[in-house]
Amino acid sequence: MMRTVSFRRAIVAAAIVPAVLQAQQPTVAGKFVGEWIGTLATPAAKLRLGLSVARDSSTGGLTGVMTSLDQGNAKIPATLALHGDTLVVSMTAAQATYAAVLDAAKDSLRGTFTRSAPVPLDMGRALSPTTRVRPQEPKPPFPYSSREVSVESVPGVRLAGTILMPQGAGPFPAVVMVTGSGPQNRNEELLGHKPFLVIADYLARHGIASLRYDDRGIAASTGNFAASTSADFADDAQAAVAFLRKQPGIAPGHVGIIGHSEGGLIAPIVASRDANVAFIVLLAGPGLPGDSILLLQAELIAKANGAPQAMIDTSLAVNSRLYAAVKGARDSADAAARVDAIADRMVASLPAGQQPLARTQLATVKAQVLAPWMQYFLKYDPRTALRQVRVPVLALDGSLDLQVPPKQDLAAIDTTLKRAGNRDYEVRELPGLNHLFQPAKTGSPNEYAAIDETFSPTALQIIADWVNARTKVKP
Repeated sequence: MMRTVSFRRAIVAAAIVPAVLQAQQPTVAGKFVGEWIGTLATPAAKLRLGLSVARDSSTGGLTGVMTSLDQGNAKIPATLALHGDTLVVSMTAAQATYAAVLDAAKDSLRGTFTRSAPVPLDMGRALSPTTRVRPQEPKPPFPYSSREVSVESVPGVRLAGTILMPQGAGPFPAVVMVTGSGPQNRNEELLGHKPFLVIADYLARHGIASLRYDDRGIAASTGNFAASTSADFADDAQAAVAFLRKQPGIAPGHVGIIGHSEGGLIAPIVASRDANVAFIVLLAGPGLPGDSILLLQAELIAKANGAPQAMIDTSLAVNSRLYAAVKGARDSADAAARVDAIADRMVASLPAGQQPLARTQLATVKAQVLAPWMQYFLKYDPRTALRQVRVPVLALDGSLDLQVPPKQDLAAIDTTLKRAGNRDYEVRELPGLNHLFQPAKTGSPNEYAAIDETFSPTALQIIADWVNARTKVKP
């Protein structure tokens, strides 16, 4: 889920759409042609980027594509321009730019990637961009069947998904899989990993069917992702549960939900309003209000990345003020006015020479905290839905999770379910695992891409055994 304000909502890659450079600068433009690769060290993670630049035969200009090799080849539309000897990539939707020049030997790009703050990004020539090999990614032949489906949610939203069905006559227990925050495909693809594909494969091999789907507006699904909140995604998950219950070979009374990160917030919402949900599994699902989670997350990740305590304290103070402004607002307009007032006071307190950069940085922050998803998340308390959940609950957190801190999170879930009178729930902290349930050293998001294992086999077994025990189906 949350990746330092929503890790997967952060800028992670760029795609340069076809664009024409100035025709009178063919010599300079031609020097950029080729394949490039580099690593962007963001506060959240180190991400490998591959840049392919080619000559447009009809115009003489340049076209290219930049790909985040560690995030499922994620692409964000951009424009490309040449200013003197500097290549500038502008990504309006992501509010980011990349500007680079060639060094004297023409074997590297030296540049700066700027979003809320400038980050150095140098790229060297490469034969071609490559992707990492993930040993857990399923390979044929498969001892189960796979079927593409389409789920109608609310008007204008059609979810494209995949059902995996175990071998045999059935009927089988089944799960709907709900992704974490940010635009996700049905495999919850991130940093070269496909955790939902790995989980679905394991469950199918142990007698449990599954439906996983692309988020609304993402990949093959329709709808508007950017304008949606967790409440909207809960509508989609509820529609997916209703759809799965009606499928041949599925035991309709044994359909539950597995939600990761934000999906672990959505699962209780659906279970609290649909009495037919048989069980829920929360994988690093938040049990505390959104603003509390984000502040804890930011502090832990900053410490893991070696940030000075004074800088951490300043950042937390600013974020706390902004979050409180949004939480206390009557509506979006009031929230915008409150955030503007805070930003104006902050800029005015700085020396004149620092004010332009601060104003640009705060404009980016303002766009983030006022986005519909963020406003809802900051105000939402997941304990509200958890109090109403009467079905079995399994809550798992990794002990090294820095995005949803396990001790505070599991304690909140445990206390809430106990006080609500839920008689069948289990909370477990799994040693040595991070937010993605990988074996980790520190838990920092910087490690995600470098870890070959996608999802802990121990966690997989715990999930399958727990579901089978509650649905009376043997693996």
